[in-house]
Amino acid sequence: MTFISWIILGLLAGAIAKFLLPGRDPGGLVGTTVIGIAGAFIGGWISARWLDHPITKDFYDGTTWAAAIGGALVLLIGYRLLFGHSRD
Repeated sequence: MTFISWIILGLLAGAIAKFLLPGRDPGGLVGTTVIGIAGAFIGGWISARWLDHPITKDFYDGTTWAAAIGGALVLLIGYRLLFGHSRD
């Protein structure tokens, strides 16, 4: 996959993570989008590095999507734990 496809995957993974974990985020839409992109990169890297699942060239690989969404969820949860009360 190219760098642009990882960004698109990250945008979609961030939207799915936000759908799975609703609520107010300290960063709003932009913060959630950035977290989704970073989660896609980190999830793909963890999948390739420690889970022994190499990154495929196919955009529609289910494991790549699961790793991207999982990475976005982990980052979103961590972000809420660190900065969740800043908008109260």
